[in-house]
Amino acid sequence: MSEPEILLEMDDHVAVVTLNRPERMNAISVKMLSQFSEVLVECDRDPNVRVVMITGAGRGFCAGLDLQEASQGTGIGSGGGAAASKFDLRDAPPTVLHNLDKPTICALNGGAAGYGMDLALGCDIRIASDKAKLSAAFTKRGVLPESGGTWLLPRILGWAKAAEVAFAGRTLSATECLEMGLVNQVVPHEEFRKAASELAHEIAGNAPLAVQATKRMMRMAMDETFEANVHHVYLQLLPLFRSEDFKEGVSSFLEKRKPEFKGR
Repeated sequence: MSEPEILLEMDDHVAVVTLNRPERMNAISVKMLSQFSEVLVECDRDPNVRVVMITGAGRGFCAGLDLQEASQGTGIGSGGGAAASKFDLRDAPPTVLHNLDKPTICALNGGAAGYGMDLALGCDIRIASDKAKLSAAFTKRGVLPESGGTWLLPRILGWAKAAEVAFAGRTLSATECLEMGLVNQVVPHEEFRKAASELAHEIAGNAPLAVQATKRMMRMAMDETFEANVHHVYLQLLPLFRSEDFKEGVSSFLEKRKPEFKGR
């Protein structure tokens, strides 16, 4: 029996999702796509999960779509057949990832190229190893950023810098990514997993309903007016005021102790 191409482990309230094709630098296969989406949906539905951390097995985070499979007519982009007919953008990992209410952290262990770069950028937060790289190699392969990059890059970098990176197909070192704001932190390779985990657990220690509502409103704010967002935030606030976690947050503050949130 072959090993799963997506691994899921629980670390307290943190779900650790690992791309698991290290022999192929975690290049995305057709099988991997559906497994990844299913795991992400499972994490979003599980009330025990408060943060999702995504990383890669081995030396790389994700080398993009598996071009070897595609050249053999069995992978994504192979020009037809059963693999192509099953590919639905509505269920694809970048779309599912974007719509998650649970916070997502990319623990960027190595190179992320093409599709892998889009997946990393689709996470809310990125903690990078000093060995990590982001490679926008799409135009060098005759394609475009098909998995969120054309939407994400201009919003993160601004139009001019995003155009430079995408049109030229630039490969950026971890330091360059930090300087441009593409990653939140760069840490020594032996410490990146610990740094990402510590941040994940810090977030998981807060009231999960409030964290998820905050993310939901930030996502909606990308495409609506200030007035509309204020209105939607107010509607989100009303049920939070009635939650057990709100009472616990107030009580723990007054009693000067660490809160114990239940997600209710």
